Amino acid sequence: MRPEIWQPLLLSLKVALWATGINLVLGVAVAYGLSRWRSRLNATVDALLTLPLVLPPTVLGYYLLVLLGRRGLIGGWLDDLGLNPVFTWQGAVIAATLAAFPLVQKAARAAFEGVDVQLEDAAKVLGLKPLAIFVRVSLPLAMRGIVAGALLAFARALGEFGATLMIAGNLPGRTQTLSVAIYSAIEAGDDAGANLLVLVASLTCVTALLLASRLTRERTPRGAA
Repeated sequence: MRPEIWQPLLLSLKVALWATGINLVLGVAVAYGLSRWRSRLNATVDALLTLPLVLPPTVLGYYLLVLLGRRGLIGGWLDDLGLNPVFTWQGAVIAATLAAFPLVQKAARAAFEGVDVQLEDAAKVLGLKPLAIFVRVSLPLAMRGIVAGALLAFARALGEFGATLMIAGNLPGRTQTLSVAIYSAIEAGDDAGANLLVLVASLTCVTALLLASRLTRERTPRGAA
């Protein structure tokens, strides 16, 4: 396989795996907190966390540049520390993480809300600490929904384009992800390369979606309509 094919593929897998891992930690924590938090601000917070899912990718990329650019709100401080994510694969991870975060958060929250609170109360009566209740009761019961959300987030991160292009650029071998490589191949008239990249991306995303759909069905009780 040509380097211009496997390099973007490997980089995209690397970015998607990092983004999915980060989202599993942050998304599950936020989802559990929101599922147990009762406040009038709940809907507002949920709407703000869902924004990356509905914002145009270029708008999300612009926000990232405003924050992380050398003249950005925190970019200058990061640059002084020698940490500049702009035009790096780490920048692509940040873009993919933000774009895919709502998928993990929403799936995990729905899974946690489906956990019987009486089971958590019973564990509390038995003397378990909050962390132990989360690890031994809530998390296992919500695991299928969390994994389904993670697979959807992986597919979303793998296909991220607009925000990635703005924050990480299009540097072959360094920041050129699969989606950006497809755009470059089409722009250069390399139909064969574009077709192969599209095929690989499509098969990967369809596989993730099928797995997520299977997990979601298995979470549904057999007697349900």
